[in-house]
Amino acid sequence: MSPRQTIARLALVATAGLVLASCQSKPKSAPAPSGKSAALLAMEQVAISAHKCWISSKDPAFKPYQMANELNSFTGTPRFLLVPVKQYGGKPLLVVQAQGNSRRVDVYGPLMAEPLGARIGSDIARWQTGNPACGAAA
Repeated sequence: MSPRQTIARLALVATAGLVLASCQSKPKSAPAPSGKSAALLAMEQVAISAHKCWISSKDPAFKPYQMANELNSFTGTPRFLLVPVKQYGGKPLLVVQAQGNSRRVDVYGPLMAEPLGARIGSDIARWQTGNPACGAAA
């Protein structure tokens, strides 16, 4: 066999090896993350429950307020606010937010010092754990 034939056969074998290697199935990997931070995931579930239980249900305790969602925050602090119903741009009476990679939800504002504050705190705590149930009316 000539050196030329040997080179041709080696090239053929190398090419066949590459073709077979490319046919192999790719290894299984973990599913790609959704791209949402832990804070955003936590706030989405809390905001959905708050809107359903407080606003959409027309709960009389929350009738004077409306929600202002700010979940698409570029600062890494997704949040929602409760503001007076006739003053959408008014001073927030309640701020519910989470930050960065934490699923911890912080709640503060003047409403927390009122009798409704206890209910707000227990509702947020329940929703944060993944339980979307609405609490008893205050």
